[in-house]
Amino acid sequence: MEILLTIFQFVVLIFSVVIHEVSHGLVAEKLGDPTARKLGRLTLNPIKHIDPFGSILLPLALLLPSFFIKGYHGPIFGWAKPVPYNPMFLKYPRRDAALLAFAGPASNFILAIIFAVLFRFVGGPIGTLFAIIVIINISLALFNLIPIPPLDGSKILFYLLPRNAHTVEAFLDQYGWYILLFFIIFGIDMLSKPILWVVQLLLGTSLF
Repeated sequence: MEILLTIFQFVVLIFSVVIHEVSHGLVAEKLGDPTARKLGRLTLNPIKHIDPFGSILLPLALLLPSFFIKGYHGPIFGWAKPVPYNPMFLKYPRRDAALLAFAGPASNFILAIIFAVLFRFVGGPIGTLFAIIVIINISLALFNLIPIPPLDGSKILFYLLPRNAHTVEAFLDQYGWYILLFFIIFGIDMLSKPILWVVQLLLGTSLF
């Protein structure tokens, strides 16, 4: 049973990150940038979006402790290959880049809300599966809103920062991956409490 639940979580994660990336591309298209469409990225085909580390290795590493630690409920998240966009097509590059960035987490919030509503009407094993979908999508949304490049939150941060904060942007752009890797290794448990709080708020019940 544990193996089946793990497989289910992995499948849900893959399709959730795919929807996340397609949402970026759809908003880019609405804002006048056809780059994602021309590159064939406006598709739900996972093969077009899977990132070997972010979509497979990292999620599996995060799921692994559940096999050995009874009651382990660490955050499950990952990412897909970013959908590219061309700022030359955007009328307001900084603002539109922030809108594009927010589209991904917003899609995960919407998925979480939909399945949270379904959870309230369905009990038993199906309800448990719906709750897992909510947990994974809230985890994805909050993780991607962290303001560290290359995550979506960094684009939102850059839009909110004063235009003269070039040194902050340059520093984060240069060292973002190192900071993110450090956070994943040493600080990822910090996300557990906010994720749990939002999930329980949506589901209207305590899970653990």
